[in-house]
Amino acid sequence: MSSSNQSFDSTLQRLREVRRLLLRLHKALLDSEKIVYEQVYGQIKSNGEFLNLVIGHEWFNWLHQISQLIVRIDEVLFAKKPVAVEQPNQLLEQTKNLLQPDNEGTTLGQRYFHAIQRDPEIALMHVELSEMLAKA
Repeated sequence: MSSSNQSFDSTLQRLREVRRLLLRLHKALLDSEKIVYEQVYGQIKSNGEFLNLVIGHEWFNWLHQISQLIVRIDEVLFAKKPVAVEQPNQLLEQTKNLLQPDNEGTTLGQRYFHAIQRDPEIALMHVELSEMLAKA
């Protein structure tokens, strides 16, 4: 196996690990946002109602970018045809750029910043993800 193949395989493996953590982080963010949403608007009565809110309510819109990133990662990791060598690295870089907590930045950056501040589990996942992505 050539070193470029090993490098590509290593990058794909890192992308798989990032994906696993990103899925956990996304779930934690949804759960955290649900709690805050319910404090403002009242209890969500069912999983179906929650799904509809996640899809259509502006409160959860900022999470759509993370959902879309996970889909793009899945398209590369589970592709039936070979993927371009640069795609995994591009996705790792997109993940790093997207998940930047910033109280003065984009809506996603601001909401992510606040989620990290209020939820230690999310803060720990952010640190873990940042460390993974620093290798990219």
